[in-house]
Formats: sequence, C-alpha cells, structure tokens
Amino acid sequence: MNHFEEYCTTFVQSIGSKEGAVSPSVTNSASFAYETPETAEGIFDGSIKKPLYSRMGNPTTAKLENIMAEMDGGIGAVATSSGMGATALATLSLLACGDEIISVGGLFGGTYALFSETLVRFGIKTHFFDVDALEEIENAINDNTKIIFLESVGNPNMRLPDITKIAHIADKAAIAFIVDNTITPLSIFPLKLGADIVVYSTTKIIAGNSSALGGCAVFRAINEGEDKFKSLRYKELEKFIKNTGKMALIPNAKKRALRDFGMSANAHASYQTMLGLETLALRMDRIIQSVEIVAQELDKNGINVNHPSLEKHPHHQRYLDMFSNGCGTLLTIDMGSKEKAFAFLNKTKLATITANIGDSRTLALHMASTIYRDFDAKEKEFLGITDGLIRISIGLENPQDIIKDFLESTK
Repeated sequence: MNHFEEYCTTFVQSIGSKEGAVSPSVTNSASFAYETPETAEGIFDGSIKKPLYSRMGNPTTAKLENIMAEMDGGIGAVATSSGMGATALATLSLLACGDEIISVGGLFGGTYALFSETLVRFGIKTHFFDVDALEEIENAINDNTKIIFLESVGNPNMRLPDITKIAHIADKAAIAFIVDNTITPLSIFPLKLGADIVVYSTTKIIAGNSSALGGCAVFRAINEGEDKFKSLRYKELEKFIKNTGKMALIPNAKKRALRDFGMSANAHASYQTMLGLETLALRMDRIIQSVEIVAQELDKNGINVNHPSLEKHPHHQRYLDMFSNGCGTLLTIDMGSKEKAFAFLNKTKLATITANIGDSRTLALHMASTIYRDFDAKEKEFLGITDGLIRISIGLENPQDIIKDFLESTK
C-alpha cells in the first residue's frame, strides 16, 4: 500500500460524523455556561470534561486536536492561532529567564527572530548550529539547557537533519526535544523518532488552501517510570505530573502558555483545517512526486536548484534513507542576483508571489528582500539566504506546466 493511502481512510472517517450533521459543527462561542457552581468547580479542577472558556479550548478545536494527536501518535495536542503560536506555546511553557535553547539547522525567519531577538529580551539564550554539527551540539549542552529545537527540513536552506541522532543526544542529556514538522506531516513522524513535542503551522500543507490561519503542538505521554521531565531541570512540571500523570505536558502548555499568552485557536479556522486534513494524504502524495519531477527537470536545464532529491545535494543519501516519503513541498532556485530573481518572478504566469508555503497552488518568494530583509550578512549566510534565492512551494498543478512556465521565465 502507498504510504499515504492509509491516512485517506483515517482522516475522512475521523472528521465526518455518522449521525446528524456529517461535517464537523462550528461552536462559535467565546464562553460557556456551567449551569451549577458544582459543575463550574469540577470544570476548573479538571474532574469534569466540559468547555471552560474558548481561550483554553473549544469543542470544534478539541476535535481537531484529537485528530492531530492521533496522526502523530501523541497523547494529546493543543491547537493555536498560528504556527508561531504553536512554537511559542511549546517553548515558553518550558522556559524561564536564564534558560537556554539549542537550535539546529535552517530556520523559518519568524522562528529565528523569536529565538535570536525576542527571547533574548526575557533572558533566554539560543545557540545555533548546523544540522551536521553533532559534536558541537552535544558540547553546548549545559545546566541551563532546556530545549533542543529543529525543523524537519531546513526552510529555506533545504538541509536535512538526522533526527534520530539528535534525539539520542537530547535523551542522553535529558533535554526536551522539539521538532517543527510543518513541511513534512505524514512524511516524518518525529515522536516515533524520539521527539517529545511536535509543532506545526497548520496554515500550510495541512489546511492547504490559504483560508485558515492556525498551528498545533502535539505532545508525547510522560512515562510512568523514569522520564526526563521528572528531573529538577523541569521542576515546574512536578505539580502537573502529580495531578495529571502521563498527560502533564498538555495542562502545562495550556496554563503556562495558552491561558497566559492567549495564542488560542479560532473555532472556524479549526473547522477549515479539518476540511484540509480530509485531503492531506492525497495532496502530499501528489506534491512530493511533483517536487522531485520539477527539481530534476530544472536542474537538467541548468537552473541552480536546491533539493535533496538531487544527487548533488549533500544530504541526498539521507533523503533516500530517512525521507523516503519526501521532504515536503519546497525547493529553491538561485538566480544569482536580486535583479534576475525579480525578473523571473515578474515573468512567471503560474507562481503566486506570497510568503505562504504548502498551498494547493505553486507559490514563490524572493527571500532576501522579504522575510529576511532585516537580517545581517552573517545571519543570512548561516540560514542560506543569498541575493538571488527564490523559495518555491510546489502545488497541485501539472508538474509539466510548472516546468514549462519556469523555463520560459528564466529566458
């Protein structure tokens, strides 16, 4: 069976209902009535499982969370207002002033700015390393290290991490390991590879059509015996582990981030995201095949393409061994200069120029003049941002039409 086929049944059966309204209902209410003070008490102490307040969760969003947790093999999930909301929730629920993050590989510009600029203002330091700098990563761990963070595929440098090896480093040091899996849902399952938390911008390929802003964090269960989160390094989790056991990471995230920072998911966006999930497996399968076809053909025609499916890529063998189900919708082309990149973008009739990725339609963006415009030369070099770099997110169009349009746009 095709790897993606098994999820076609899972998603449509999980999202649709057999009785009453087939499509998920949208609960458009900010607050919920408790009926009696006893019920209110039970809801607030967790003994009664009913909605508390939409900042802490909504019935429509709860359905999405259950499906996302099932998809990744987690004990539970928390949906958020955006992908950055999911990253903020996962990290800030564990961090305090004086703590440190180890960030591995290429990063989306918003995440890099969060780590390198915003969190610094609150006394949280981040060390940045290339995906292959395993010895340096291990040596950088100290008593203040709380999180190792990476993206499953470098966005936009297209470098691939050895997730299993980095998970081993995190486990050996008893450090929380978070993977941003936005680009590779269904292709990579980070919790099975050793991650503790997985984050997504569901705005991207999961929703798939630019209609719903959202994010999600999926959590593993706390082990009954020894567990890294039971150490003094994570002493703030002690009361949650005592009260909720294996579920502890979820109430911690909801109370320490969702409640206090308010990156709550919108019910209608959660509904739209579920509609996207129904076709995710079909879209991922097609787009991953198209990405390889487009990358190979553009490369043959002398265009400077960066994608791990190409033999020239430094992580080509890792792609074959560990990313056999693809590495998402992205590839990049380097036109050599800003002027040539702009000329390409002005000529293309097929690509939509936007900062989004993972859409049903092919998207393109010049990196240096947009998302990374405020980054200095050293930061751009580390993140793989050159003057002529264009990030491409391949869509559902016929790959031959994409190739034809791109080749004509380079003339």
